[in-house]
Amino acid sequence: PMSLLTSFAERAVRPRLAMLEQAGVKIRVRDSRFYPAVALGGHLGAAEAYAEGWWTTDDLTGVIRFFARNRDAIAGLESGWARWLNPLRRLANVIHRNTRRGARNNIRAHYDLGNDFFALFLDETMTYSCGLFERPDASLRDASIAKYDRIAALVGVTRDDHVLEIGTGWGGFAIRAASKYGCRVTTTTISAEQYRLARARVAEAGLSHLVTVLQSDYRDLEGTYDKLVSIEMIEAIGHDQYRQFFTRCAELVKPTGRVAIQAITIADDHYEAARKEVDFIKRYIFPGSCIPSVAVMREAAATTDLRVERADEIGLHYAETLRRWRETFHLNRHRIAALGFDARFQRLWDFYFCYCEGGFRERTIGNVQLSFAKPAAPPMQLGVAA
Repeated sequence: PMSLLTSFAERAVRPRLAMLEQAGVKIRVRDSRFYPAVALGGHLGAAEAYAEGWWTTDDLTGVIRFFARNRDAIAGLESGWARWLNPLRRLANVIHRNTRRGARNNIRAHYDLGNDFFALFLDETMTYSCGLFERPDASLRDASIAKYDRIAALVGVTRDDHVLEIGTGWGGFAIRAASKYGCRVTTTTISAEQYRLARARVAEAGLSHLVTVLQSDYRDLEGTYDKLVSIEMIEAIGHDQYRQFFTRCAELVKPTGRVAIQAITIADDHYEAARKEVDFIKRYIFPGSCIPSVAVMREAAATTDLRVERADEIGLHYAETLRRWRETFHLNRHRIAALGFDARFQRLWDFYFCYCEGGFRERTIGNVQLSFAKPAAPPMQLGVAA
């Protein structure tokens, strides 16, 4: 029976491999289990098979880009045998709802892999979000700093401001804003690992008098601030919380304040289908996540007194950011293994980097910097993003 299943699966998958070869991208099947994995699991099965080492390629990003450009090539598999597993995946994904406890568990599943792990592929600022490459020869650190400065400019940070950041990361923005502008920053994360290291990095930078790091859910924050920023955190909260998120942002900012949100996005017309799908990212990388569309964020913000000032698309910068992360990840693969992360885990993350890079290069996903103003915010001028 297993050999019969493999035979049927190979017939279903072979035409897609032929299309890949015609496009100049080749994969090598190293284990026949690859065929039923893809036939039964679609793109998720392909990712799992790659993690197992059942197929390899010299151009994984190219494979992803091909299927991003040729949606019909993968659609037949996703709507074929794989469709019978989709309801089960959606049911299993219900446990990742972002209640207060669920959100902490979801964040722990990714960020609490350990600070030492992330330090092996991020730049010195420990920035885990899209950089802004102002020059072709810019380093990853340069791009991270440029992004932080751009976010600060979007809300007009000054020395007199008290800035709230929702989603600390490892303290990159807070440290940059306090050191360059002299402003006060209160920043919050629900990751225990990020909280611990961010506090240490703030202290090491001599900025504890300006930066306060909290370990708190954004829904529990109090007070009002001059400016608010959130960098690639909104993807973690889930569809059901968008209105609540923007409501809290509006409540936490003074009448003269501004808000800047940097977010990974999906096209407006693909949003509904994507939010219901349990894709590779939701299954293996960011449980409980949901990539918003620009229209969905605008609609959520429209229920508050926040008004959109501008939206800048920087998605191609993320493709380069991911390429740099992957390159450094590979250079440090032996050190990553020494931390206890085996070959399967590393291949899974290799797929993650390429899956996202390919999406950004083909513009099936994007990255936007959205800025909002409260009713009494003074007018300001800002140039176009690089």
